[in-house]
Amino acid sequence: MRLAIALIFVLASVSIWITNAWLMERFSENTRVRSELRLALYTGNLLSELQRTAVVPLLLARDPVLIGSLNGGDFSATSARLIAAQKEIGAASIRLLDASGRTVGATDRYTLGTNNVLAPYYVDALRSRDTVFTVTNHQGGGYEFTYSRAVISDGRTLGVIVVGADLSRLERSWAGISDAVAVTDSEGSIILATEPRWRGLSMPEALAVRDAPSAIQRAFQVTADWTAAPIDAYLEGRAVMQAEARIPFRGWRMTSFTAYASVREQVNAVLALQIMGFAILLAGTFYALSRRARRQSVAYMRESADLRALNLRLTREIAERERMQKELRVAEQTVQQSSKLAALGEMSAGVSHELNQPLAAMKTYLAGARLLLQRGRSEEALSSFQRIDDLIERMGAITRQLKSYARKGGEAVEPVDLRAAVSSALTMMEPQLRSRTIRVTRNLPRGPVTVMADRIRLEQVIINLLRNAVDAVRDRRDARIEITVETGAHAYVLVRDNGTGISDLEKLFEPFWTTKKPGEGTGLGLAISSSIVADFGGRLTAHNEDQGGAVFAVELPLHKPGQARQALAAE
Repeated sequence: MRLAIALIFVLASVSIWITNAWLMERFSENTRVRSELRLALYTGNLLSELQRTAVVPLLLARDPVLIGSLNGGDFSATSARLIAAQKEIGAASIRLLDASGRTVGATDRYTLGTNNVLAPYYVDALRSRDTVFTVTNHQGGGYEFTYSRAVISDGRTLGVIVVGADLSRLERSWAGISDAVAVTDSEGSIILATEPRWRGLSMPEALAVRDAPSAIQRAFQVTADWTAAPIDAYLEGRAVMQAEARIPFRGWRMTSFTAYASVREQVNAVLALQIMGFAILLAGTFYALSRRARRQSVAYMRESADLRALNLRLTREIAERERMQKELRVAEQTVQQSSKLAALGEMSAGVSHELNQPLAAMKTYLAGARLLLQRGRSEEALSSFQRIDDLIERMGAITRQLKSYARKGGEAVEPVDLRAAVSSALTMMEPQLRSRTIRVTRNLPRGPVTVMADRIRLEQVIINLLRNAVDAVRDRRDARIEITVETGAHAYVLVRDNGTGISDLEKLFEPFWTTKKPGEGTGLGLAISSSIVADFGGRLTAHNEDQGGAVFAVELPLHKPGQARQALAAE
């Protein structure tokens, strides 16, 4: 049931999203087509008005009454003649200018007598023999669209007839149908607009007059109406669709803006029905699920007591497991220490032999020094004392090494030079190595090879490997042991012997497995060594040589200052 509810939610979301996208695209396209059709209609009306007005100056420039008024200087009936022509034609205004640019007749009597000698429609008309179209910007922010033509009689220019096109009527009709319409000239300046404040501005400047909503306002708008389509522009804080058409007149262009409100209303109506259907489906699903939940609650109450008892038993088992893990950790440390002490016991015989030799030499040097002092040869006696002091220092170094190795290793790691660890291990193994005829070769690099490890435990690993190598070459006349320190991507310690090799490599690192005779070994040395190397983030491996003998390899990560501790913490 839960899967069914999840599927219903997913299906509803995908279905609503697809429906919204498809309907928004379809209805938006229909709205855009209607907007383009309206633009074509508006463009045709504008061209019709301009063409109809363009003919008027040509007709009036040939009117005998107006020509006679200009020739005779009698303008009493001129304005009445122009007013009658305006009513018949439907022009915005008509003015008659004499040769000096003074208005001698006009449909607007307030303009009579005004001087227009600097007006573009007057100057351009005198320069041309044809009808001239002029756009004049008024101080109030509006534009006047005029056609002007020189009145010529008998080759003499008598005046200029100026006819204004009534384009403001078109603006009023556009405002009642579209949200906003604007006409720009060839320079991109708006000359006609349903928004009066747009006139004289470019289109980007006009759109900036009414700021787009802020980010918070857009967030609320998207939350309230998530069916919003990609907008073309913002008008009065609303997303609108922008359509543009070219007017085949002097490079003019017409732009209209249509709101998405109608599109959204249609889409939301369909989406509401769709959401209602999914809501009914979900309600039925929840009803079925609730009945099932009531049946299951009884079973859950019966199982709760069993679960509490099981939880209590698991808690006791977890506590017991933690206690066993702590005991196991202590046992592992004890085994490691026991293995170390066993190795220390084997080395004690050799160490006692090493200490007996200096003691015998010290006894000889003391007897000689006493004799030299009796004879008054004190300087030679001092030389004997110096030799005794050197022997005491050597004996102290041996005992310090054994005491340091005998102590228990810690958990903390620190930078350790592999060369020093190998030298210390060889020093502790020196008595055993000298007691037999074994050729030991040591290959160490000149520079330090630093790893992160516990020095005591690392020396225990190397000593275990050296002890195994000594046991492996016990029956060889040309016994050889080679210990090498190498660096590459990691640090390596290689212990190579020329013994008989390893019989079973797969069981080599298993606890209590050994090839020695009973009483000679416990089989824990290599297992403990492998565990110690793993604690340091490395590994201990072994293989047989083709020429005979075995090689044990300790691989450890190199210590890089500033990075090692972080890497070990991650491990």
